[in-house]
Amino acid sequence: MENADIKDGKTLATVAYITPLGLIIAISLNLEKKNPYIFFHARQMIGLIIMLIFSNVCEKHVNSWFGTALWFVTFVSWLYCLIYAIIGDYKLLPVLGQYFQDWFKNLK
Repeated sequence: MENADIKDGKTLATVAYITPLGLIIAISLNLEKKNPYIFFHARQMIGLIIMLIFSNVCEKHVNSWFGTALWFVTFVSWLYCLIYAIIGDYKLLPVLGQYFQDWFKNLK
């Protein structure tokens, strides 16, 4: 991955982490450019959204404390990914990041 890709895609990669709407905006604006840096962070954000949904379901139907703990892990993971998008680095989310890249590899 080239530094030019990172420099060109830094803003949209950061926008992808703002909200699910930001993710949709980042993906749609990147469909022509095909910047791999933006798609890398978009795949990470899709995984974070799935983690958030899972934590909310657990909080509602399993155990409130367990769901809250998962939500906190998701929030910290989101901050981790957002910081590395701002810095301009390809940093996978620990444990699940590679799975997210593999599961959503069609997004390119």
